[in-house]
Amino acid sequence: MDQEKRPFGAAIIEALLYLLSRLPLKFHLACGRFFGWFLCYVVQYRKDVVITNISRSFPNLKYKEVSALVKKSYEHLGDIFAEAVWFGGCRNARGRERLNKSGIVDILNPETFNEVYDNSRNMMVLSSHMGNWELLGGWFNFNHNPDVPLKSDFSEIGVVYRRLENRSFDRVMEDNRCNCIKDTGFNGYLEASEVFRFAITHRREKFVYIFPTDQYPYKIATSHNVGKFLNQETLAMTGGAALACKFGMSVSYLRWKSTGRGSYSIEFVPLFSDASQLTPGQIMEKYYSELEKDIVAQPWNYLWTHKRWKK
Repeated sequence: MDQEKRPFGAAIIEALLYLLSRLPLKFHLACGRFFGWFLCYVVQYRKDVVITNISRSFPNLKYKEVSALVKKSYEHLGDIFAEAVWFGGCRNARGRERLNKSGIVDILNPETFNEVYDNSRNMMVLSSHMGNWELLGGWFNFNHNPDVPLKSDFSEIGVVYRRLENRSFDRVMEDNRCNCIKDTGFNGYLEASEVFRFAITHRREKFVYIFPTDQYPYKIATSHNVGKFLNQETLAMTGGAALACKFGMSVSYLRWKSTGRGSYSIEFVPLFSDASQLTPGQIMEKYYSELEKDIVAQPWNYLWTHKRWKK
């Protein structure tokens, strides 16, 4: 994480958010439901994008069914914001205990993670905008089998992100995502433009890269046509997959499921043991196949406000 001096605007916002974050999760979820309604019906935040994305992804849905799914997706978006604010209050050791007791996320198969970890030179974990990706900083403190502790530690995990244009807001988001592990010396937020250099520097060290990879390719990003994804020709960014191929990493998929309001499960799904034997395109086609199954099963659990099909 960037250790430069915190912008004044970020310090003010963080102080206000921390006071709010100390309130119970149920309070935040109630606020989240109102916020989702406000975004959907008052602000109508990117509503045309949401309706277009859902309608084209599920062409067999009737108008009322599309409207119901749009409404539910905004409710989920409100929950994402509410849970993220609450999560920011889970600071240090006491915060990690609070996070664990909340039961907000269950890790279903820590033994699978450990097996892949033991048999990998480096690990590439491809994630998406299912569930609530803003909670990933709590990875080691989510509920899982106490007899199977996760083998890696904070120094061996890096989360790839793209820096926001607003410097203050970027710092607020970065801090909020890892408030619960700041005292561990975690330094693993990797800006997308710097991740390749980092991988070269640390190529002899075992490392776990968590790489969000379901966005429309950036202008300078290498892309691959994965064919039909949700009934639409889809271009995919290949950055994480290309990195895995270059350094012979194992590749896995992080499956998020909603198990109720304010409650998720994470499942670690191994895809390939050695990406050097594959092309980035093959990896992305398998990833999008897994992602599509999850979206079809729980379509409201996905972020529909982004323009994922621009062409």
